[in-house]
Parts: sequence; C-alpha cells; structure tokens
Amino acid sequence: MKEGIHPKYAEVEVRCACGNTFKTRSTKPELHLEICSACHPFFTGRQKLIDTEGRVERFTKKFGAQTAAQRKTAETAAKAAKKSTTTATKAKKTTKAKADVTA
Repeated sequence: MKEGIHPKYAEVEVRCACGNTFKTRSTKPELHLEICSACHPFFTGRQKLIDTEGRVERFTKKFGAQTAAQRKTAETAAKAAKKSTTTATKAKKTTKAKADVTA
C-alpha cells in the first residue's frame, strides 16, 4: 500500500435522531443518523411513519388514494381526449388541403 493516500480509519461515536448512540469505525470524524436499528420499524416491530421533507404528502398528492377502477376510468378518459384531439387535427388538415386545391 502507498503511504499517505489513504484516509484515517478511526473509531467514532454514531448518534441517531432517536437518541441512541453506539461506537463503530469510519473515515468520517462523526456520524449522525436519522434512523437506526433501535428505532427502525423492521427491527422493532412497531410501525412508525417517517416523513422526510414531505415525501409522503407529495406522493399522496401526486397519486392519491386511487382504486383500480378510478385509475382505469382516468386512463380511458385520457385516451378519449387524445383521440379527439388527433381527429380534430386531421379534420383541420383535410379542410386546409381542400382550400389550397380550390384556390
């Protein structure tokens, strides 16, 4: 190994937002966590909603609590709207082409 190119690997104290602290080794001088094994739902068995920067609200706002039937009707409405715009565009093109031919 070359000398002087590797970072220092020292023992550090890790602090979680829940208040839990433990020691480990890292190249960073200190570590701050949002969630650890003492407060994570997978390890504790308790369900806890963790919302970081409004991600849950953005998701529900974007997708909402839709059922499969609601999604299907929204898809068919979108397809119908797209189809009507394409037929209207084709009608305009044919009308314009007829006007150019007669002129």
